[in-house]
Amino acid sequence: MRTWRRGSTARVALATRTEVTDAYNSFYPRTMTENATPARREKDRPWVMRTYAGHSTATASNELYRTNLAKGQTGLSVAFDLPTQTGYDPDSAMARGEVGKVGVPVMHLGEMRKLFDGIPLTEMNTSMTINAVAMWMLAMYQVTAEEQNPDLSPEEVAAQLAGTTQNDIIKEYLSRGTYAFPPEASMRLIADMIAYTVHQIPKWNPINICSYHLQEAGATPTQELAYALCTAIAVLDEVKNAGQVSEEDFGKVVGRISFFVNAGVRFVEETCKMRAFVELWDEITRERYGVTDPKMRRFRYGVQVNSLGLTEAQPENNVQRIVLEMLGVTLSKNARARALQLPAWNEALGLPRPWDQQWSLRLQQVLAFESDLLEYDDIFDGSHVIEAKVAELVAGAKAEIDRVQAMGGAIAAVEYMKGELVSSHAARRAAIESGQEVIVGVNRFETTEPSPLTADLDSAIMVADPEAEKTARASVEEWKAQRDPQQVEDALRALAEAAKGTDNLMHATLAAARAGATTGEWAGTLREVFGEFRAPTGVSGAVGVAEAGAELSEVRERVKATGEELGGRLRLLVGKPGLDGHSNGAEQVAVRARDAGFEVVYQGLRLTPEQIVSAAVAEDVHCVGLSILSGSHMELVPAVLDGLREAGLDDVPVIVGGIIPESDGRRLVELGVAAVYTPKDFGLTEIMGGIVEVIRRANGLA
Repeated sequence: MRTWRRGSTARVALATRTEVTDAYNSFYPRTMTENATPARREKDRPWVMRTYAGHSTATASNELYRTNLAKGQTGLSVAFDLPTQTGYDPDSAMARGEVGKVGVPVMHLGEMRKLFDGIPLTEMNTSMTINAVAMWMLAMYQVTAEEQNPDLSPEEVAAQLAGTTQNDIIKEYLSRGTYAFPPEASMRLIADMIAYTVHQIPKWNPINICSYHLQEAGATPTQELAYALCTAIAVLDEVKNAGQVSEEDFGKVVGRISFFVNAGVRFVEETCKMRAFVELWDEITRERYGVTDPKMRRFRYGVQVNSLGLTEAQPENNVQRIVLEMLGVTLSKNARARALQLPAWNEALGLPRPWDQQWSLRLQQVLAFESDLLEYDDIFDGSHVIEAKVAELVAGAKAEIDRVQAMGGAIAAVEYMKGELVSSHAARRAAIESGQEVIVGVNRFETTEPSPLTADLDSAIMVADPEAEKTARASVEEWKAQRDPQQVEDALRALAEAAKGTDNLMHATLAAARAGATTGEWAGTLREVFGEFRAPTGVSGAVGVAEAGAELSEVRERVKATGEELGGRLRLLVGKPGLDGHSNGAEQVAVRARDAGFEVVYQGLRLTPEQIVSAAVAEDVHCVGLSILSGSHMELVPAVLDGLREAGLDDVPVIVGGIIPESDGRRLVELGVAAVYTPKDFGLTEIMGGIVEVIRRANGLA
């Protein structure tokens, strides 16, 4: 089957899953031919090549997907916006400023249709980075596929679907922040979805245990191994205890568990980490769950290589970082990724453009098709160095797994693990600031020639459609106007009743999708039954800088002296407005501020501007620090500034940190922000000194 991209003067061929396989087989046959040279060995098939993409609207994202597939991408990886990820419609107050910023808004079945228009879902391998509302997204995906294949029964369509939903809620509590429901309810949703897919969508990976964000939150390789595997144990135990899958079919559950892993720039260590994952997973599934089929025990994983290590300074260096990170998960055949997606060189600056994503895709294609990597067996087998490092990681991970299991498992140990991650991240930040850990172009080799790639920073990134929120609101309004409200009401009532009982919620969710319910209505119905939840911040129990050093000691004295001049201890409010769940930066600012002598007020994620202003009033703070990495700073920061003025706190300075283009930074300062910090400002102690000066200026102190 071949379709064509609409709305373009040039026709772009869209290769389906079948065509990609046929094309690959014709170019790289599985067996040697009479025309092959003796030096050319048989190649293994490469991993699935994806680009994590989605922005603004479903229509714009669909065009991007079709273009990427035409360039040789062999699978889709859907990025959803934050309201969709957390279960809010674009007309919710919680969605203000966030619609279409870090992904595509999909708030009802009509938008899911637009997202995959012209893309045959029964022939595609689709990864959806979605967690709290994974069940809802899979339901709409399945219904869309049914509509594409009216001659087939729903069961026949479901049997052909292939792909992955991330669906790992524990790491959301630990590192990413896009949770919607309390732990017990979330684990039930996961178990229901796994049971459904094992029986109805056998080619689907219903969960992607995600260690990616653990590394981003500061995890060491040992912690990444241990906490990801503890999550997998918690999920498998939940499925087993739910009783929806027979003992005979439980091996199939294990066989469909996949992992989503981070790969850092220390590619030898990362290679060993992946080999350790393979060894540990095989042991756990064999000994704890009695899985005898080696195929079902296989460690199946995809990768997005490290984004945390991308730098705003000399961003061209990010290309070689990405290549090294790719090698860590491809060099070892016995531990090779089954799917790979690479960030773009400019993601520390903002949203990548299509050309930037193409560059990342070409990195994969050069390695897979030009190099001889896929012609050899595992090149590390027999290496004493690799074996020793793997053994070290396995031993450390087992000890940490035992520690977590002794606490009652991953859910019970969330607060412990969160604190450990914040502490590990603090230690890494301190090592970078001291120069012990070298980051080229950041804390060493900073002299540079002007880069043509960043000569015009405002055009070096793509800007999400500023009308996306308006378009999405209109879409919801139009959708609700054309549907049968009684059908929706009945479906949501049935969903609530099922949630109060023990029925598998996937069936009621599919009925709600077919009736025309929205993302916000589905999640809102379950929130009413399950309640709300706020995850631990990890800040109070985190270990900060062990030794102050001269610079931090000087800042401490400055903080103490300024507090005495103002009649009390300096109080800093660290706020995360909007739905941005990337709290790592805010947590590290809070920990370092505490080390510097501030009294820190940090209440975690998902605060409205009004809640931040109320906290500033109640705590009588001397400064408000806002952390926003989702691109919604131009909407949310002015709202906080306006709220402070209305509350009579216009003399309280506001500082902002995040991925903020220079032009936006200048505009924020014009609006009244005292200072703007971006990833290039990596020195946390220096930032603390800057905050003290901001407070002194605001209070007329010399």
